[in-house]
Amino acid sequence: MNNSRMNEVLNLVADGKMSAEEASSELTLITPAPDLDFATLDHSRSERIGFPEVVYGLSKTPKDTAEIAARIYDHSGVVLVTKSSEEAFELFNKQVPEAVWEEGPRAIWADRRDNPDLIPGVAVVAAGTSDLPVAREAVLTATLMGCEVNLITDVGVAGLHRLSSRADELGEARVVIVVAGMEGALPSVVGGLVKAPVIALPTSVGYGVSLGGVAALLAMMNSCAPGVSVVNIDNGFGAGYQAASIVGATWR
Repeated sequence: MNNSRMNEVLNLVADGKMSAEEASSELTLITPAPDLDFATLDHSRSERIGFPEVVYGLSKTPKDTAEIAARIYDHSGVVLVTKSSEEAFELFNKQVPEAVWEEGPRAIWADRRDNPDLIPGVAVVAAGTSDLPVAREAVLTATLMGCEVNLITDVGVAGLHRLSSRADELGEARVVIVVAGMEGALPSVVGGLVKAPVIALPTSVGYGVSLGGVAALLAMMNSCAPGVSVVNIDNGFGAGYQAASIVGATWR
């Protein structure tokens, strides 16, 4: 939005021709001035959609990652960096001593907000221990967004008795993220057992013919169980964000 349009909006409010709510919605679309010479940060994202900009760390230099994360944290009081590196964490940690490094999902986060009570209802179900790094990215994302998350691990289709023993927990969930590699069958099984929406999260776990998670992705997209949607391979962040949106954590 340019300055002339901003003035126009303010004049419309002053003349009673636009409500404060309408003006607020339009003004949040203002593109911020660049904070850094290599990145333009979206500091109004939290006001628009409920959570600040999340940093995708892969392919960024550690220095750039740390600088971007520090600016977001300074403005928002919370930051999440996915698919990052310990070197980036060390640089960020020098500026933000309370920062945390999560080894499994290779994520960086920090949170200084006074958080209200967490919203229950999110379950994350991991088929195998090898799927845990991606599952934990989903858990971390949903937790930072205000959800209470129940992580259920190692209940893949090779031993369905392990899943049936957790049926009560699954039945209490308002949304279930199901994380699996190999043949990707677990989301279909869970989808046939619960009334909650199921978010299928394929991982790149598996032997050669699994094609780095493509086999699991295609199997999940062809699920015969109703209520199953699918995110991209190893996208724990996307699954956690969607789950938080379903239970309403981003609306607060």
